[in-house]
Amino acid sequence: MLKNNTAELLEWINELNKTVHVSIRKNRLSDSDFWFYDAERGEIANKNRSFFTVKGLRKTVDGQVVLEQPVIIQDEIGYLGIICKDFDGETHYLMQAKIEPGNINKIQISPTIQATKSNFTQKHGGKRPAYLDWFINASKHRVIVDQIQSEQSSRFYKKRNRNIVIKIEEDIEVLPSHRWMTLRQIKELMRYDNLVNMDTRTVLSCLPLGQKEFSDQIRDITLYRSVIGNQNILPEIYQYINNYKMFDEGEFALIRLDELRNWDFTDDGIICREPYSFKVIFCDIEIEGREVRHWTQPLFEAAGIATFALLIRDHGGVKEFLVHAVPEAGCFDKIELGPTVQREFIHHGEADAVEMLFDENLKSGKGVRFDTLLSEEGGRFYCEQNRNIIMEIEKDALNELPEGYFWADYNTLSRLISVNNCLNIQLRNLLSVLEW
Repeated sequence: MLKNNTAELLEWINELNKTVHVSIRKNRLSDSDFWFYDAERGEIANKNRSFFTVKGLRKTVDGQVVLEQPVIIQDEIGYLGIICKDFDGETHYLMQAKIEPGNINKIQISPTIQATKSNFTQKHGGKRPAYLDWFINASKHRVIVDQIQSEQSSRFYKKRNRNIVIKIEEDIEVLPSHRWMTLRQIKELMRYDNLVNMDTRTVLSCLPLGQKEFSDQIRDITLYRSVIGNQNILPEIYQYINNYKMFDEGEFALIRLDELRNWDFTDDGIICREPYSFKVIFCDIEIEGREVRHWTQPLFEAAGIATFALLIRDHGGVKEFLVHAVPEAGCFDKIELGPTVQREFIHHGEADAVEMLFDENLKSGKGVRFDTLLSEEGGRFYCEQNRNIIMEIEKDALNELPEGYFWADYNTLSRLISVNNCLNIQLRNLLSVLEW
């Protein structure tokens, strides 16, 4: 059934939220009969050795420890997949109303399928995820996107997922948990706090806007010129990133949780003795309609709301984006391009010229084009929402950029998205909310 009215989509979500049973409460690790601390390996794991484990991560520079923290180890690559189809000349995307244990508001709009490898190989003993076969047999359809992209590298260690969009012509059963939506509707819904989930945002950020079927939909002429642009900044970006990868002296090692020297590991969780951006908690979860309805697991709980911001400008009639090369503890290859500002609730260090301009403009609301609270990965993070901001500045507001910043057109960023692990998930999420 097609629901072309955004108000009807909101009503659908609201009604589901009223009727679905969800119970998420914090408990202790010892309360779980599935998760446990493996004293031999020094990690939190489950009896099936599936899903993920929690270990310690240590970074040293010249033999000196500069970072220690818990980290999620999830080597398997999962599906984040969306099916699309044309109706009356307009492409619609089959979206799912899905609850993750860490969601702040129960149901969020999710991809057609959102499944770890443990899910779709049924290691948990649950039901086979709906629509899985369409992606297993994706080569039989038109593949618009098929990229392996990174996840949050401050919490995950080298975690990646498969972002895939396929276009079909066949009829398909629409389950009660799913609805067809246009891209404009999804973008409109992104302006509601915590409604469109992170997995939807990262998949849609990979759409090849340079292809005619997408570029013809762009109404913003400066964005259109940016999408078809021919900026030649890639060599400069690659040189900076490759120099970092070659010459950075930091060494990472996975360590036992009981070797984390500044963290207290108890039956209630893993908490840093100093202010830190997150802690680890344990939860008892019951969600109606899931493949498995009741389970326990660890979740990472943020200390507060982080800020992710993308500064944009009109440069000669072309929209440009200010990106910042950001190294992170769990990054697959040390460093990726991130948004202009990527600031945890608890952060250290002085603001540079770019951050000072951002902070000054934010106080007055100057140039703010988007400002919404958006949730992070609800499958591993507990009620984490972060502030996502797009801010337009004057073209000459930043005459000289600090090291690691680059003005890039959308064509450049799109080319980098097509290469795995170049743009981090915070930047991709911000690109997904752009109004066309």
